[in-house]
Amino acid sequence: MKQKRLIVNVAGLGFDLLEQHQATQQAGLTYQPLQGTFPALTCVAQAEFRTGETPNAHGLVANGRYFRDLHRAMFWEQSANLIAGPRIWDNARDAASPKTVGMLFWQQSLGERADVILSPAPIHKHHGGMIMDCYSQPTNLYATLCKKIGKPFPLHRYWGPLAAAKVGDWIATATAHVMQDVSLAPDLLLTYLPSLDYDLQRFGPASPQAGAALQQTRAQIDVLLDAAQKSDYDVVIFGDYAIAPVHGPAVFPNQALADAGLLAVRTIRNKQYVDLHTSRAFAMVDHEIAHVYVREPADQPAVRDAMHRLPGIAEVLDQSEQRAHHLAHDNGGEFLLIAEQGHWLAYPWWRESCHAPDFATHVDIHNKPGYDPCELFFGRRFGLPFPPEVSQDTTRIRGSHGCPGRPVAWASTCPLEPNPTSLLELARTIGQWLEGNEPA
Repeated sequence: MKQKRLIVNVAGLGFDLLEQHQATQQAGLTYQPLQGTFPALTCVAQAEFRTGETPNAHGLVANGRYFRDLHRAMFWEQSANLIAGPRIWDNARDAASPKTVGMLFWQQSLGERADVILSPAPIHKHHGGMIMDCYSQPTNLYATLCKKIGKPFPLHRYWGPLAAAKVGDWIATATAHVMQDVSLAPDLLLTYLPSLDYDLQRFGPASPQAGAALQQTRAQIDVLLDAAQKSDYDVVIFGDYAIAPVHGPAVFPNQALADAGLLAVRTIRNKQYVDLHTSRAFAMVDHEIAHVYVREPADQPAVRDAMHRLPGIAEVLDQSEQRAHHLAHDNGGEFLLIAEQGHWLAYPWWRESCHAPDFATHVDIHNKPGYDPCELFFGRRFGLPFPPEVSQDTTRIRGSHGCPGRPVAWASTCPLEPNPTSLLELARTIGQWLEGNEPA
């Protein structure tokens, strides 16, 4: 067993996907099924791995968070303080012979107790436009990697209608350089490959595009395996969620709340903007789940009734029912919606495209009060002067995730005992190894 480990989180690496494409074997690895997190979302899975705890403890209940004091939903925020509790590596970093930790492109990594950090951190210019940059620790790491790779990180390929495998290629190459740099090379290095996610959402997991994306991701994993072998790293690979096919219409819980008089909007120049300061209820949607926040207990029966009547909703869990799933936390909603198989939840509260707020037609992942996969497609103004529009057509989405019960895939170049059956067990096993207590 080697002295260092590389942890590779592969977005959308579901076990059924590998079986469907006859890809459960790779370069000596055998992928096995693993029980993932619930909700099956990136930030939730990465928080569970880092803490070895469930959402009721670490507090990340979705990719976004609704700040009740601000009356604002914010997605993809990067502060490590959004994840509560100790990390699985804390004791090892504080030991007499401390182990070092690196995080490359993991969510909520800024300010983390780690020795090496690399994460996208563009500068949004005051009068529009963006300076594409990455935050790094040490501070010269990003510049060094750009020089070695020969080009900067392709942020425009990370998300949006141009999202493509090139971003995973860059991350895999950067990760290989970090492993091979003896002055950096952390004892525990966590990296993230996002490429598989895009075309599975655009075209569905059974599509030819999904098969091609899987081959591209496997090539990125091969790069990591080769570099790890040369740099004395064992490798552990896991998926954060499994993507299921979408065959039914999107579900719009905020439209239902508005119809019931529970969600308020402001109309400005014929555009409808949600008014969360006066809304009595609001649904923060995230793929196949949504947290519904209700300001007054007296409104909860009306909200639950409105959500139960929505076609495409499988379950409406109150807080006591969420507790049974280890989800009860102050950051969560009074209700948790779970979509029926084949459906997903969309954030819009308006019904006519002419009433859509200005951000609806642009990539705006931090300010939209819900996850928007339509950003993966160009809209009607593609090819016109910058910035081009992104789509508002929810019928184009062919894959989604978030529901429980779909196994993710995992594999390792070294034996892990006991053999983990869940992501939680995998995280705790890695924590034991870090402290020198891993079972033989």
